[in-house]
Amino acid sequence: MGYYDYQSGLIYRHLNQESGWDSHLDKCRRYILRAIDNIKPGKVTVLGSGWLLELPVAEIVEKTGKVELVDIIHPPDVVKQAGAIENVELIESDVTGGLIENVWKKINAYPFFRKADNLEGILIPEYKPLSDPGLIISLNLITQLEVLPVRYLKKKARINEEELYRFRRTIQERHMELLSKYRSVLITDYEEVITPRSGEKVRIPTLITELPRGTDKEEWTWDFDLKGADYYNSRSVMHVIAVTF
Repeated sequence: MGYYDYQSGLIYRHLNQESGWDSHLDKCRRYILRAIDNIKPGKVTVLGSGWLLELPVAEIVEKTGKVELVDIIHPPDVVKQAGAIENVELIESDVTGGLIENVWKKINAYPFFRKADNLEGILIPEYKPLSDPGLIISLNLITQLEVLPVRYLKKKARINEEELYRFRRTIQERHMELLSKYRSVLITDYEEVITPRSGEKVRIPTLITELPRGTDKEEWTWDFDLKGADYYNSRSVMHVIAVTF
């Protein structure tokens, strides 16, 4: 499904943008630490921990008793970094709740010369924490849960855009249902704004489910791609929201 390529792509994009991501990463760290100071959890579970770019792990450990970092694959650098910090546990788990495997099985059940033309039979589960997660931090994750399954479906199947949209929305809804069961911090992009050379902005909603009511909402702009790596000569920024509930 391309797990390693996807993770490598993220870190290379960060390096390519040089200081372009610094403000976003700093705002994530500050928001997380403020939420922890307010809630004072005994344990923190981070879903989609990735490369730990926006996660102040050492500071979180100082303020709590235990930190669990959950991702489908942990990069070797993260394993080394986390291993040096006491009370940090790495958990390799599919934070889609098994959706990636469900999609793979559905599509590969078809003969080589046929392509699936519907999503019937693909269950979209809710991720189940292995134990009481304490405070959950969903970190730039909810709009990314769909990326690998949708990319695979577009490559290997013939699914119309309307059905894919409903599929994406349900994935996000399942994640939001999980977060609503616990004290949670959600940090996510909700809109991408692409500005080509012509100057006419294109706005693309990325969060397509409703946000629950929460507290301490904060919004900012993430200079995601100022060098035009994704859209050639176009600039791309993300509008981001953070909320605690």
